[in-house]
Amino acid sequence: MSNTRHFSPLKTGFMIGAGIGLAAGIASTLWVKQHTTKSPNQILEEIKRSFLAEGPIEGSWIEHEATFIDHIVRETKAYSGGIVRYEDDELVVYEFLADAHSGTILSISQLEGI
Repeated sequence: MSNTRHFSPLKTGFMIGAGIGLAAGIASTLWVKQHTTKSPNQILEEIKRSFLAEGPIEGSWIEHEATFIDHIVRETKAYSGGIVRYEDDELVVYEFLADAHSGTILSISQLEGI
């Protein structure tokens, strides 16, 4: 009896097809994740939750049109918005810029003279 293996075109074709399918699935998942954005309202709710941990909020807003910004080493889409609250009996306004894909706050600043 010989222990030689025989070439099976069916098995080889199946393995090549499965590899191509897996690679295409991974590539399309990454593409979709990179090109889809979170809802502006969902991002605002997440930011409001963070602010509520420190005290009540009087008001909030977010632009529903994302803009392209240069952030560190790449261009990304971002939503701008704001939070209004009382601190030490004074009305304080914060403006933020949030990444449209992840919802991460890219910058936040307190407005002066309001």
